[in-house]
Amino acid sequence: MFVHFFHELKKANVPVSLREYLMLLEAMDSHVIERKVEDFYYLSRAALVKDERNLDKFDQVFGHVFKGLDLTNEGQTAEIPEEWLRKLTEKFLTDEEKAQIEALGGWEKIMETLKKRLEEQKERHEGGNKWIGTGGTSPFGAYGYNPEGVRIGQKEGRHGKAVKVWDKREYKNLDDSVELGTRNIKVALRRLRKFAREGAPTELDLDDTIKSTAHHGYLDIKMVPERRNKINLLVFFDIGGSMDSHIKLCEELFSAARTEFKNMEYFYFHNCLYEGVWKDNRRRHNEKMQTWDVLHKFPADYKVIFVGDATMSPYEITYAGGSVEHWNEEPGGLWLERVAQIYESCVWLNPVAEKHWEYTPSLQIIKQIIGERMYPLTLEGLDKAMRELSR
Repeated sequence: MFVHFFHELKKANVPVSLREYLMLLEAMDSHVIERKVEDFYYLSRAALVKDERNLDKFDQVFGHVFKGLDLTNEGQTAEIPEEWLRKLTEKFLTDEEKAQIEALGGWEKIMETLKKRLEEQKERHEGGNKWIGTGGTSPFGAYGYNPEGVRIGQKEGRHGKAVKVWDKREYKNLDDSVELGTRNIKVALRRLRKFAREGAPTELDLDDTIKSTAHHGYLDIKMVPERRNKINLLVFFDIGGSMDSHIKLCEELFSAARTEFKNMEYFYFHNCLYEGVWKDNRRRHNEKMQTWDVLHKFPADYKVIFVGDATMSPYEITYAGGSVEHWNEEPGGLWLERVAQIYESCVWLNPVAEKHWEYTPSLQIIKQIIGERMYPLTLEGLDKAMRELSR
């Protein structure tokens, strides 16, 4: 059974290895969990899934392989509500078959038989038509009532009492292909980290303290500066126009970046980078900062991220005076080239789905200017962008 589970995970492109599979078997042999399906779910997920983005795929495979199966505790007394049986009749029985049930003694007789089988069942059963847990047809994993029940395969809940429902796929937003949330963005941004210890010694260095104490024969406390992320980040956000539909996603990216990077500076622009940028959209006409001043202020070791859909008229990139808001003395593409020349680590994050890029000429122009380093704002795209910036 576990071999089948392992192969199904591999087939779903969940990167599980033989070592992780043997670890799971070792844990099962050591009886680290009770014989409950929900305990096995958490154990197998902890042993086999090493990357959060694969949790959704794992849930789908687990629900497929173990659908409708449940374990009963030894000596467990079960009360089987009559409504479970009635729910099954709605799905499986014809009017003639319902009449036959009444002829056999009615619901009371049927319930008595099921209780007896529950007492007789000693292990999990897959397939067949007698024991509980028959590949999704058993009523004891769905359409039931239990204040701490386990529901598998039921379309929807009725009482809201089930506490272990992996079919809900609570991690579905962690898939590679979906757009990001703040928590997911933080996870992806952490790839772009470079820690260093600078400043006053404020943290205990336990290893050095033990070593020095053993060497001198008395307690010799050693302190070290706090480890901090030394990455310097410069972010340019496209704002307004076609970007209005991506405001929520950009807000989440901004919030996550501010949390993960202490040395982060940001500026706004509209459609394409020109000679002026700003930090407050309410005062952008009165408090603009010259782009040359920004490029002179922040050294070349900064990592640069552009965030925008790159959707505009190609003239806004290639011609002087092409801007829709003002007369630009120099083409927007020239300013992008300057940024790409000064900052070796530079990427563009695009909230538009990658499958639509080829239909936008302006997007192709910008992509070419920045050296093909444009990535979609998905978990996979952000991960690739952080890898590029880390080179």
